[in-house]
Amino acid sequence: MQGCYVTGLFLQGARWDPENRCLTRSIPKVLVEPLPVLSIVPIETHRLKLQNTFRTPVYTTSERRNAMGVGLVFEADLRTEEHESLWVLQGVCLTMNLD
Repeated sequence: MQGCYVTGLFLQGARWDPENRCLTRSIPKVLVEPLPVLSIVPIETHRLKLQNTFRTPVYTTSERRNAMGVGLVFEADLRTEEHESLWVLQGVCLTMNLD
């Protein structure tokens, strides 16, 4: 498999459970947590068979856009045991900077 490892991303609206390797509800009053090293493997869409994942937007900043209105870099499919609507309502995303 070809791909790369990415570090330095921050998770907003949820936290990462390292034991179960999936998204879980955030700790009260903790808005942002660092994400562990993420393995990114490109794959053709027609070969993708995802189950129990949340397609998480990855932005450059926590404002989710820059001065030119651009911010979405890519989407990361993160494993979850909860329904994706929970994460949408929580506003879960990944950011590259804390601002």
